[in-house]
Amino acid sequence: MSKRPRPPTVTDAQVRDVLARFACELPFHAVRTRLLGSIASPDPLVTPLRAVEALWGGALPVFDSMEDANELISVLVMGLWNQLSEHQHRSAPFRLTRIEVSATREGVATLALMREQEVWNFGLGLVGSTPAPKFPERADRAMGVLFQVRGIAIGIRERAEDREKDMSTEDCAGLIQQFRDVTKAAEHEIHEAVLACARARRAIMPGAPAGRPVGR
Repeated sequence: MSKRPRPPTVTDAQVRDVLARFACELPFHAVRTRLLGSIASPDPLVTPLRAVEALWGGALPVFDSMEDANELISVLVMGLWNQLSEHQHRSAPFRLTRIEVSATREGVATLALMREQEVWNFGLGLVGSTPAPKFPERADRAMGVLFQVRGIAIGIRERAEDREKDMSTEDCAGLIQQFRDVTKAAEHEIHEAVLACARARRAIMPGAPAGRPVGR
């Protein structure tokens, strides 16, 4: 069996640089999950360009030159979008962004906010512009679990930000450890949702690619 063609290589640093230079309000970790959700979305109106435009509220930023425009498209569409499309295969599980945080309430709040934003943006991308999207059963169950994960993240963040509540170093370390399990659960459900949506598209259009890779 022939190997799948590999998408153009783009580094996290390149993506972060483009997002910063063109003043994208979404952080890098949220951009990854938003685009992954868009790739899996059953919304037929979702395209790579529209998904990237949504990162800036629905329209690309103003460019000083055609070179700037080409760079943004190259990094976010030809690079990141196509790389994330690989996660539509069982052999390429998705991983959320990892960061090292201190065992402090600030560290806990930072980690909780990151997971909260990742899950929320995956859901936004998956729903697309469809008012009442119909997901495959497995994807629908995955979204239920992810809704619970987001609730856990919000609860922990709010606790960490509440200065009236005592939080010892041991408490913080325990919550950070808890997030390791939460992260694994979220990753599993995100990947299962993506796989279920890819299978559903193949069932509707046999022979069609699983998702929306571009520039192949």
